[in-house]
Amino acid sequence: MPWFVWLLTAAALGVVEFFTLTLVFGLLAGAALVAAVVAGAGVGLLGQLVALAATGAAGLVIIRPIALRHMTQPPLTREGSDALIGKRAEVLQEVTATRGLIKLSGEEWSARALDESHVIPVGGLVDVMEIDGATAIVYPRELLP
Repeated sequence: MPWFVWLLTAAALGVVEFFTLTLVFGLLAGAALVAAVVAGAGVGLLGQLVALAATGAAGLVIIRPIALRHMTQPPLTREGSDALIGKRAEVLQEVTATRGLIKLSGEEWSARALDESHVIPVGGLVDVMEIDGATAIVYPRELLP
C-alpha cells in the first residue's frame, strides 16, 4: 500500500479521535503513521500490516492504560495555608529575620524574612516563600540598595 494512503488513514483516525476523545483512535493514528514510514522505506504490505498491528497493540495495551490512569487523577490543589505560598503581600510593620507584620490575602499575618540579612520596610512588597505555623516566611520583591 502506498505511504500516502497510510497518512490519509492516520489523518482520518486523528479526526475521529478529536471528536471521541477515547485515546483509541489517536493511538491507531500513530500506528498508521508508523506504517506510513515503513511503507516509505519500501517494505511490502505484509511488513506494513505487521508494523501497524505491533504499534497499535503496544499503544493500546501499554500506553493507553497509563494515560487513562493519569487522566483520572484529580488535579493538585493547594488548600489552607499552603495555598498562600507564592502570593504577594504588603508589609505593614517592618519585617526582619525575627518579626514583622504583612497583609496577605486581606488578613494580617506575622512574618519574618527568609534571608536573615534582609530588613523589609513598611509598604514594601514581598512574596510568601513558605508558611511556618502562623508565620509567613517572606522574600522582598525588590531589594533596595
